[in-house]
Amino acid sequence: MNFPWKRNLYVLWIGVFFCSMAYSMVIPFMSLFIAHDLGVKDNLTVWSGFAFGITFLAGALIAPFWGSLSDKYGRKPMLLRSGFSLCVVYILTSFVQDPYQLIAVRILSGLLAGYVPSAIALVATNTPEKHVGYSLGIMSTAGAAGGIIGPMIGGFLSKYIGYRESFIAAGAVVLLSALIAWFFVKEENFDRNRERSHVLDDLKQAASNSPFMRQLIIALIVTSSVMVLEPLLSLYVLDLGASKSDASFSSGIIFSAVGISTVIAAPIWGKIGQKIGYRNTLIIGLVGGGVGNFLQIFVHNLVGFGVLRFVYGLFFAAVFPALNALIVKVTEPEFRGRAFSLNQSASQLGNMVGPMSGGALAGWISIPFVFILNGLLLVITAITLRLKFGQSSRGSSKREKSTSSLS
Repeated sequence: MNFPWKRNLYVLWIGVFFCSMAYSMVIPFMSLFIAHDLGVKDNLTVWSGFAFGITFLAGALIAPFWGSLSDKYGRKPMLLRSGFSLCVVYILTSFVQDPYQLIAVRILSGLLAGYVPSAIALVATNTPEKHVGYSLGIMSTAGAAGGIIGPMIGGFLSKYIGYRESFIAAGAVVLLSALIAWFFVKEENFDRNRERSHVLDDLKQAASNSPFMRQLIIALIVTSSVMVLEPLLSLYVLDLGASKSDASFSSGIIFSAVGISTVIAAPIWGKIGQKIGYRNTLIIGLVGGGVGNFLQIFVHNLVGFGVLRFVYGLFFAAVFPALNALIVKVTEPEFRGRAFSLNQSASQLGNMVGPMSGGALAGWISIPFVFILNGLLLVITAITLRLKFGQSSRGSSKREKSTSSLS
């Protein structure tokens, strides 16, 4: 029997794969594009961080609005809107002539994007309850798989045909994501006649759910920790000895290392999470990611750095699937689509804070020291989560004992 939710899962996995591949074909090399094609020499790390971060600020502000519209008109229209819009934005980026035009296009990208969160929301709201965790785990590998292929293709294209042409190629790839959603996705469990939710009401409902708010805060912190290094890795590759002509290709391979380890480890962490709990899995992933960042400062060659990035990815692969599973556990099914929209806002804020912080920090301190600060952030988050979890567990035990004595 062919279940519609399974078809949506497989189809949207392919769509997210192409969308993530298009993103990772060009975004990791944004710093090199700014330096080489736009001719920016002064404050390069600041410009790079701002170009990364401004997109996500726009995305964070607009995401609740798109989530509200998706409740009224469905998630599939949001997939089509974002897919076709991103295609145009990538092509426009290939024509920018100065960093100010680039910033304008990056703002437009943030305002119009949303394919991946719309896909996750559609899967979460159109999948039977008992299969939601499994489906979201599968979806998490789509972005990682696209992140493997994209940097390698982008590094090759930028080296042999140029950065501008790579943006056009990325536009063609994301167009495939939109066409896939248009022809093959079927949305169910959707009532077009229901009243559209208001963003303020969604925020109030979210604020009343303390466990959900904790997940949003962790999502913001974790995403910041990932993105703080995004505009710096390509520059760090140059510091490690890569030539300017090979910098984009070498960076692409190192970016792909994390994606490869994520695809390998994510299904394993999913099984571990079912046995020991997703909160414990999240803590292990945070600690492993933090330690992995610390170790990277001791390696001063490209091969060793790539190997450590791979090992870091093996642990960090536990984080985002565990977060998604926890969001499913602490929210009601009828609120879940909006919950993932708010989670996207939190992630987008992290995507904004991270690159801007990384670019600013690299202007004041060395890039290896940014690795140290990043590792500390992850470890402190894990310790705080563990202490909070321990307090909650002790509180539950006391309540159980009190109830037992009364009875």
